[in-house]
Amino acid sequence: MTQPLPLSSHRAFVDTSANFALIDQRDANHNTAVTIATRLASQRWRLFTTNYIVAEPHALLLARLGRDAALTFLREIGHTTIRATVADERRAQEIIEEYTDKDFSLADAISFAVMERVHIRFSFTFDQHFAQYGLIVLTSELV
Repeated sequence: MTQPLPLSSHRAFVDTSANFALIDQRDANHNTAVTIATRLASQRWRLFTTNYIVAEPHALLLARLGRDAALTFLREIGHTTIRATVADERRAQEIIEEYTDKDFSLADAISFAVMERVHIRFSFTFDQHFAQYGLIVLTSELV
């Protein structure tokens, strides 16, 4: 088993796929997400997301699990929400234009831009785009 990361590294960005997997017990990544989230909590990681990523799982939960699940998510989200700036939005467009061989969504690219701005390297996600961009994706073995 890999050694846990040093305490100085304990900041991670939480993406839509992790948020959704934590809530939907039928999601293929649910058990892994719960394991990772439990370890992050026990190691006292600071978790961050963006206002775009709060909106994205809310819409997904609303469509797939209904209003109550979506509202519970909004009430109980435990991550610090970083607001994307106009500069982050511009940087996101640059990222999308630069990576012509990737299909990064605007939400992904804004996440990357915000992570660059606030110096977060670790991501709690099941979306391969974060690794493709060069970020460290947390796994149950890494945490």
